[in-house]
Amino acid sequence: MPVVRDKAEPLAIVFEDDGLVPNNILPFLVYQGAVTLDPKRPEETIENLFEANGWGGTWRNGVYDYLHYHATVHEVLGVARGNARVRFGGDHGQELQIKAGDVAILPAGTGHQCIKASEDFCVIGAYPPGAKMEITRATAENHAKALKTIRQVALPPADPVTGKDGALMRLWRSP
Repeated sequence: MPVVRDKAEPLAIVFEDDGLVPNNILPFLVYQGAVTLDPKRPEETIENLFEANGWGGTWRNGVYDYLHYHATVHEVLGVARGNARVRFGGDHGQELQIKAGDVAILPAGTGHQCIKASEDFCVIGAYPPGAKMEITRATAENHAKALKTIRQVALPPADPVTGKDGALMRLWRSP
Protein backbone atom coordinates (compact mmCIF):
# COMPACT_ATOMS: atom_id res chain seq x y z
CA MET A 1 0.00 0.00 0.00
CA PRO A 2 1.48 3.39 -0.97
CA VAL A 3 2.22 5.75 1.91
CA VAL A 4 1.71 8.95 -0.13
CA ARG A 5 -1.80 10.01 -1.10
CA ASP A 6 -2.42 9.98 -4.87
CA LYS A 7 -1.85 13.30 -6.61
CA ALA A 8 -0.55 14.90 -3.39
CA GLU A 9 0.08 18.61 -4.04
CA PRO A 10 1.55 21.01 -1.51
CA LEU A 11 0.42 24.43 -0.43
CA ALA A 12 3.18 26.86 -1.54
CA ILE A 13 3.96 30.09 0.34
CA VAL A 14 6.75 32.58 -0.32
CA PHE A 15 7.79 34.49 2.80
CA GLU A 16 9.45 37.89 2.47
CA ASP A 17 12.80 38.74 4.03
CA ASP A 18 11.91 40.71 7.17
CA GLY A 19 15.40 42.05 7.93
CA LEU A 20 16.10 39.43 10.62
CA VAL A 21 14.83 36.24 8.98
CA PRO A 22 15.99 36.02 5.37
CA ASN A 23 13.52 33.35 4.24
CA ASN A 24 13.97 32.39 0.59
CA ILE A 25 12.70 33.22 -2.90
CA LEU A 26 11.87 29.50 -3.17
CA PRO A 27 8.43 28.68 -1.77
CA PHE A 28 7.89 26.97 1.57
CA LEU A 29 5.80 23.85 0.85
CA VAL A 30 3.27 22.00 3.03
CA TYR A 31 1.76 18.68 2.06
CA GLN A 32 -1.39 18.39 4.19
CA GLY A 33 -2.45 14.85 5.08
CA ALA A 34 -0.26 13.46 2.32
CA VAL A 35 1.31 10.57 4.24
CA THR A 36 -0.64 7.50 5.37
CA LEU A 37 1.09 6.48 8.58
CA ASP A 38 1.50 2.96 9.92
CA PRO A 39 -0.26 3.41 13.30
CA LYS A 40 2.22 1.08 14.99
CA ARG A 41 5.32 2.73 13.47
CA PRO A 42 4.48 6.24 12.23
CA GLU A 43 8.04 7.54 12.71
CA GLU A 44 9.48 4.74 10.58
CA THR A 45 6.89 5.40 7.86
CA ILE A 46 8.18 8.95 7.45
CA GLU A 47 11.85 8.06 7.86
CA ASN A 48 11.57 5.39 5.17
CA LEU A 49 9.74 7.79 2.81
CA PHE A 50 12.38 10.52 3.21
CA GLU A 51 15.26 8.08 2.84
CA ALA A 52 13.68 6.47 -0.26
CA ASN A 53 13.66 9.95 -1.83
CA GLY A 54 17.29 10.69 -0.98
CA TRP A 55 16.82 12.83 2.14
CA GLY A 56 18.86 11.68 5.15
CA GLY A 57 20.33 12.65 8.50
CA THR A 58 16.90 11.94 9.99
CA TRP A 59 16.09 12.81 13.56
CA ARG A 60 13.01 12.55 15.83
CA ASN A 61 11.95 15.41 18.07
CA GLY A 62 9.71 18.48 17.98
CA VAL A 63 10.19 22.00 16.65
CA TYR A 64 12.14 24.42 18.86
CA ASP A 65 10.03 27.01 20.70
CA TYR A 66 12.33 29.85 19.66
CA LEU A 67 12.61 31.50 16.25
CA HIS A 68 15.42 30.03 14.17
CA TYR A 69 16.34 29.04 10.62
CA HIS A 70 18.97 27.06 8.74
CA ALA A 71 21.08 29.13 6.35
CA THR A 72 23.16 26.24 5.00
CA VAL A 73 20.56 23.58 4.23
CA HIS A 74 16.98 22.90 3.18
CA GLU A 75 14.94 20.95 5.76
CA VAL A 76 11.90 18.68 5.68
CA LEU A 77 9.66 18.12 8.70
CA GLY A 78 7.23 15.20 8.68
CA VAL A 79 4.69 14.98 11.50
CA ALA A 80 4.55 11.42 12.83
CA ARG A 81 2.37 12.00 15.90
CA GLY A 82 0.18 14.69 17.38
CA ASN A 83 -0.16 18.26 16.16
CA ALA A 84 1.30 21.71 16.66
CA ARG A 85 0.85 25.34 15.80
CA VAL A 86 4.08 26.48 14.15
CA ARG A 87 4.95 29.94 12.89
CA PHE A 88 6.81 29.72 9.59
CA GLY A 89 8.54 32.67 7.92
CA GLY A 90 9.54 34.56 11.10
CA ASP A 91 7.60 37.00 13.25
CA HIS A 92 5.84 38.39 10.17
CA GLY A 93 5.22 34.94 8.66
CA GLN A 94 2.23 32.67 9.05
CA GLU A 95 1.08 30.32 11.81
CA LEU A 96 -0.04 26.93 10.55
CA GLN A 97 -1.56 23.98 12.35
CA ILE A 98 0.36 20.86 11.34
CA LYS A 99 -0.73 17.34 12.25
CA ALA A 100 0.22 13.69 11.84
CA GLY A 101 0.58 12.91 8.13
CA ASP A 102 1.57 16.47 7.15
CA VAL A 103 4.98 17.32 5.71
CA ALA A 104 6.57 20.80 5.59
CA ILE A 105 9.53 21.54 3.31
CA LEU A 106 11.55 24.58 4.32
CA PRO A 107 13.97 26.12 1.83
CA ALA A 108 17.18 27.37 3.46
CA GLY A 109 16.59 30.54 5.48
CA THR A 110 12.93 29.86 6.33
CA GLY A 111 12.19 30.91 9.88
CA HIS A 112 10.26 28.51 12.11
CA GLN A 113 9.14 28.35 15.73
CA CYS A 114 6.74 26.09 17.62
CA ILE A 115 3.99 28.13 19.28
CA LYS A 116 2.07 25.25 20.88
CA ALA A 117 2.20 21.45 20.54
CA SER A 118 0.28 18.44 21.77
CA GLU A 119 2.00 16.24 24.36
CA ASP A 120 2.58 13.48 21.77
CA PHE A 121 3.88 15.78 19.01
CA CYS A 122 6.74 14.10 17.13
CA VAL A 123 8.43 15.35 13.98
CA ILE A 124 10.88 13.56 11.71
CA GLY A 125 13.41 15.95 10.21
CA ALA A 126 15.75 15.28 7.30
CA TYR A 127 18.06 17.02 4.82
CA PRO A 128 19.20 16.62 1.22
CA PRO A 129 22.51 14.80 0.65
CA GLY A 130 25.76 16.60 1.41
CA ALA A 131 24.21 19.33 3.51
CA LYS A 132 25.31 20.34 7.01
CA MET A 133 22.62 21.66 9.35
CA GLU A 134 23.35 24.65 11.55
CA ILE A 135 20.82 26.42 13.77
CA THR A 136 20.77 30.17 13.24
CA ARG A 137 19.02 32.69 15.49
CA ALA A 138 17.30 35.73 14.00
CA THR A 139 19.77 38.61 14.49
CA ALA A 140 20.95 41.37 12.16
CA GLU A 141 24.51 39.95 12.14
CA ASN A 142 23.32 36.41 11.33
CA HIS A 143 20.98 37.77 8.65
CA ALA A 144 23.86 39.43 6.77
CA LYS A 145 25.88 36.18 6.80
CA ALA A 146 22.85 34.08 5.83
CA LEU A 147 22.16 36.10 2.71
CA LYS A 148 25.50 34.85 1.37
CA THR A 149 25.18 31.20 2.37
CA ILE A 150 21.55 30.71 1.30
CA ARG A 151 22.44 31.50 -2.32
CA GLN A 152 25.01 28.69 -2.25
CA VAL A 153 22.63 25.95 -1.02
CA ALA A 154 22.12 23.44 -3.84
CA LEU A 155 18.68 22.36 -4.95
CA PRO A 156 17.79 18.87 -3.71
CA PRO A 157 17.79 15.97 -6.18
CA ALA A 158 14.22 14.95 -5.28
CA ASP A 159 11.07 15.99 -3.44
CA PRO A 160 11.21 14.22 -0.04
CA VAL A 161 7.54 13.20 -0.35
CA THR A 162 6.90 12.53 -4.04
CA GLY A 163 10.38 11.89 -5.43
CA LYS A 164 12.17 13.00 -8.59
CA ASP A 165 8.93 14.01 -10.36
CA GLY A 166 7.44 15.73 -7.31
CA ALA A 167 6.09 19.24 -6.86
CA LEU A 168 9.30 20.54 -5.27
CA MET A 169 11.17 19.78 -8.48
CA ARG A 170 8.69 21.87 -10.46
CA LEU A 171 8.16 24.70 -7.93
CA TRP A 172 11.76 25.20 -6.85
CA ARG A 173 13.32 25.13 -10.29
CA SER A 174 11.19 27.97 -11.57
CA PRO A 175 10.15 30.19 -8.62
